[in-house]
Amino acid sequence: MRRDVRILLVGDEGVGKSTIITSLIKESFVAHVQHVVPEVTIPPEVTPENVTTYIVDSGAGLQDRQHLESEIRKAHVICVVYSIDNPNSFDRIPAFWLPHFRQLGVNVPVILVGNKIDLRGGEVTNEALEDEIIPIMNDFKEVETCVECSAKLPLNVSEVFYFAQKAVLHPTAPLYDSKDHVRQLFKLCDANKDGVLDAAELNEFQRKCFDAPLQLQELEGIREMVREHAAEGVRDNGLTEAGFLYLHTIFIQRGRLETTWTVLRKFGYGEDLKLTESFLFPKLDVPHDCSVELSPKGYQFFTDIFETFDKDQDGALNMAELEELFSTSPGNPWVNQKFPDTTLADDSGAVTLQGWLAQWSMTTLLDHKVTLAYLAYLGYLDEPRTSALHTTRPRKLDRRKGKVTRNVFLCYVCGAAGSGKSSLLRSFAGKPFREAYEPTSKILSVVNAVDIDGSEKYLVLQEFGSKYETEVLRASKKLDLADLIIYVYDSSDTNSFSYISNLRQHCNLDRIPTLFVATKSDLDLAQQRHEVQPDVYCRRLGLQVPVAVSVKTGQTADVFHEMCRIAMNPHAATPGGAEHALTCAAERLRMYVTVTALLGGCSAGLVMLYRSLLRPGTPLLPGWTTHWAAWLLGRRDL
Repeated sequence: MRRDVRILLVGDEGVGKSTIITSLIKESFVAHVQHVVPEVTIPPEVTPENVTTYIVDSGAGLQDRQHLESEIRKAHVICVVYSIDNPNSFDRIPAFWLPHFRQLGVNVPVILVGNKIDLRGGEVTNEALEDEIIPIMNDFKEVETCVECSAKLPLNVSEVFYFAQKAVLHPTAPLYDSKDHVRQLFKLCDANKDGVLDAAELNEFQRKCFDAPLQLQELEGIREMVREHAAEGVRDNGLTEAGFLYLHTIFIQRGRLETTWTVLRKFGYGEDLKLTESFLFPKLDVPHDCSVELSPKGYQFFTDIFETFDKDQDGALNMAELEELFSTSPGNPWVNQKFPDTTLADDSGAVTLQGWLAQWSMTTLLDHKVTLAYLAYLGYLDEPRTSALHTTRPRKLDRRKGKVTRNVFLCYVCGAAGSGKSSLLRSFAGKPFREAYEPTSKILSVVNAVDIDGSEKYLVLQEFGSKYETEVLRASKKLDLADLIIYVYDSSDTNSFSYISNLRQHCNLDRIPTLFVATKSDLDLAQQRHEVQPDVYCRRLGLQVPVAVSVKTGQTADVFHEMCRIAMNPHAATPGGAEHALTCAAERLRMYVTVTALLGGCSAGLVMLYRSLLRPGTPLLPGWTTHWAAWLLGRRDL
């Protein structure tokens, strides 16, 4: 919501612009005021809307033109003042002032202000005002309202600025196009999706928007009012969508714009009736090397919404049910990701509950901002919305401690074109084998749940295509996200393994837990054209030999469970092995201790040698002590 409001007063000479401002400030009439009074700043605590307000005066003479146009462009709302005893000043509003704003490209709310009603001869109100104003409002939608006042009495002066503030903070124009947004709100508040807001749902709506529940008599009063004017708006003692829209319309017609705007803003809408960035993406700090997962609250929300929209109760969401589920959002967030092939579905392609939760687990891991936005779209009402997510411990800390606390793991699947990577991913997502080869042209990600000793973990397999693999694996930020790298080679193709070897030579990958997978084990085993065969290669790295699988015959040798176990116990599958890593660390420590002791033992000899070199006539070699110490440490570069 805006923190300040800039109000500009314009109008013909002599209509009383400056006098209106001084009457507001002095709370009394000032007979003689300067031509243009200085800008006035009203602090927020003085105004009903609690915003800083700037009131700017202007002149209408030729000498004022440049300043006037500059202020028009800066204004948040413009008050066009006319004098009721000067009909020409009123006629010039549609003839000059309003077209002039448009010519300058200014589109802000406009308030018409009729001054000097004290000159009406005892008749303060103008019965014909509506007939005079309506034609102007029809032609110029930016005109919000008209207020008549008297700076002399003074009368209605503060109302002028109240309505000006209101026009900025609670504009009318966008609300004419807000019915679709109100329908969205109705769907979000209708928790059980029965088409009626019952007492509990109305109270939850009231609590979210106004921080107070409805009293029983208030609730009954609302139902009676709606029933009287829109009979179809009440059903089963609750409000239908038609009844909810009727209330929205009544608030607008009665000038209760702030009520409608309060509701819209509580649900994240800005002045353009679009959900704001700050609402869709609340702040969530994710330190480097950490990942984001759904919390128990998040999993419960997505489980509840799945069961709500599973209308036929067959345990899966078909395309029609998914379309209805996403009707309050921009649409299915995975429409360009080969969904539902990315997760578990039944034979008809309907997504099961396990597949649904797995898909959201993958989405949260790969881009948690999408999940945050869709929690808003789908009606997650708990505050803060980030309570649906959980930030994990850093991966490096997990590896150092040897205990992984995460539940969702990311695995990069690499290998030569045609080695069977895509078939492996399809198998993991429970999809049938395809004979035809289709090259991977963009990132493909699939996800499924894996049961490890009674605990459910989610495994995300990601393939980049051999064209982009090197680029991804050389990017340290991308590599830091991986829990495991799967190297896939075709055991029937003599050249397949050498691709992996070359890939590993060109990229620094030894810090990432690793598993080798030999695909197409149903075909004849080929001797790989490589200096050593894959099993020997793996043993030299301290890794288990390649796991042989045949996706075509369904023989996957429990490879997915093995991937998950490695992600949970990374030391056991890091190239070189855990023991090798510990041995290297111990060796470095022993060398440090040895060199320290050697330097300490030799220090006396070095001093004696140094003193002998300082005998008269003996030149001192520049930097000789540095080279001597470097020789002891084995640093030949010095």
